[in-house]
Amino acid sequence: MHDIKFPFLEHIGGRLVHSDRGMAEVELRVEAYHLQHMGFVHGGVISTLMDNTGWYAAVSNLGVGYTSVTMEIKINYLKPVVGSNLRAVGNVIRQGRTTSFVKIELFDETNLVAFATGTYAVLQEK
Repeated sequence: MHDIKFPFLEHIGGRLVHSDRGMAEVELRVEAYHLQHMGFVHGGVISTLMDNTGWYAAVSNLGVGYTSVTMEIKINYLKPVVGSNLRAVGNVIRQGRTTSFVKIELFDETNLVAFATGTYAVLQEK
């Protein structure tokens, strides 16, 4: 597994909790600074959490000497997020030579609260 740190993900409190071939799980404990003006978790926090989860899933499928970057991510916010813990789960749904397609689901304590699909470019590391 690629042992890469993401300063922004760490800054907002997200952390990788599990990764296996083609999948990843990232968690975040919600703090007051994650909230928007109505008391819900800000969409940017959700987007960051889901994008990083998709990336971890994508690179878990790659061999040594390869990495990935986000080409596109589409997020559906299904309901306002008010929980104190978030868990994002990413699964590669198709792995190509130059592109990974990943499905990412975000859960609060009990509900699916957002759903995303991401496209990640496969790159050779320099």
